[in-house]
Amino acid sequence: MTERRGQPLARDAMAYVLAGGRGSRLKELTGNRAKPAVYFGGKSRIIDFALSNAINSGIRRIGVATQYKAHSLIQHLQRGWNFMRPERNESFDILPASQRVSEHQWYEGTADAVFQNLDIIRGLNTEYMVILAGDHIYKMDYELMLQQHVNDGADVTVGCMEVDRAEASGFGVMAVDAQDRIIDFVEKPADPPAIPGKPDRALASMGIYVFNTRFLFEMLRADAANPESKRDFGGDIIPTIVKGGKAVAHRFDRSCVRSSSETEAYWRDVGTIDAYWEANIDLTDTLPKLDLYDKSWPIWTYSVITPPAKFVHDVDGRRGSAISSMVSGDCIISGSTINRSLIFTGVRTHSFAELNEAVILPRCTVGRGARLTKVVLDRGVQIPEGLIVGEDPELDAKRFRRTDSGVCLITRAMIEKLESE
Repeated sequence: MTERRGQPLARDAMAYVLAGGRGSRLKELTGNRAKPAVYFGGKSRIIDFALSNAINSGIRRIGVATQYKAHSLIQHLQRGWNFMRPERNESFDILPASQRVSEHQWYEGTADAVFQNLDIIRGLNTEYMVILAGDHIYKMDYELMLQQHVNDGADVTVGCMEVDRAEASGFGVMAVDAQDRIIDFVEKPADPPAIPGKPDRALASMGIYVFNTRFLFEMLRADAANPESKRDFGGDIIPTIVKGGKAVAHRFDRSCVRSSSETEAYWRDVGTIDAYWEANIDLTDTLPKLDLYDKSWPIWTYSVITPPAKFVHDVDGRRGSAISSMVSGDCIISGSTINRSLIFTGVRTHSFAELNEAVILPRCTVGRGARLTKVVLDRGVQIPEGLIVGEDPELDAKRFRRTDSGVCLITRAMIEKLESE
């Protein structure tokens, strides 16, 4: 092992972000973009959280594997993450599925998405690999996870968090001993193993793994040669190591980054319309569970140059106002009332419109007199004058994508269909 002389482990690590997922449960929100490219929080994309965690942790070698409808994601990465400098031993590689191993083979699984780029990874000559999912919202210091990995002498260290056992069936779940060594790892089990001493809780994988690079190469080559493998970290690589090596759990609360106002270890999979809407609306709380204003752990993103947000008109019934809301740059709130809503860049709302608990993605327009409640508007939607959403469940369900909890997702195609009828 290389002598460290006090250097942080993150400086000798590569972060490899798996960002090829479709995110089908987000329905039309991922119709033209991969889940990691979905907008979040007023300015960011979902992938910005994993990438910002890596940068803030001190990692300066980053690769992003893309696959499904990747244009929007790649464009965002090129514009917002092109500041890495090779002369400072930094790199940022976008790695689309490019049939490097076979002319007929795209990425077949999460492990294969790394295996197909081993030649690129080898050229970076890093000692550790931090494998990350690119579609979760959280703040985490990967340096602390790297330190545990080295101190434990682990073959793999798996990031995990406690969840209700009844909800654990949607995750990879691990059973551990008293030293947090993983003794069993199962993907989406019907009967998840409980945490010792906590019968109603389970340890769920976060899709974050730390390996020594050379050991990972060996595992990936063996996995690629196994015709029975599904080429997946959670389904194949991790269970193999659990059986024949040393796999250790790293609990999220040991490395979760929190400001003084954050009271819990925050991690969200915004993989459904309801979860996506709720996580965005939660940001409008006076003391939100996720603090985006924490300057000690900034969330980097591509940010266009915009004029400030503007609020105009000041007469009864026609007053540009926003209460308990977040409004981004280049927005004009013209005689509209906005309550507990999150408004992305370049939105226009016109006179007498009312928005309640609305998530409005960039470049939308809300017409005069419209009333919108519990909605998500996809980018570029033009809401016609007088449209009412959120007050007639049956009508909403006929026109838009309405969830059981009453959130309506509205896209341009839905509005075009409505206007053509």
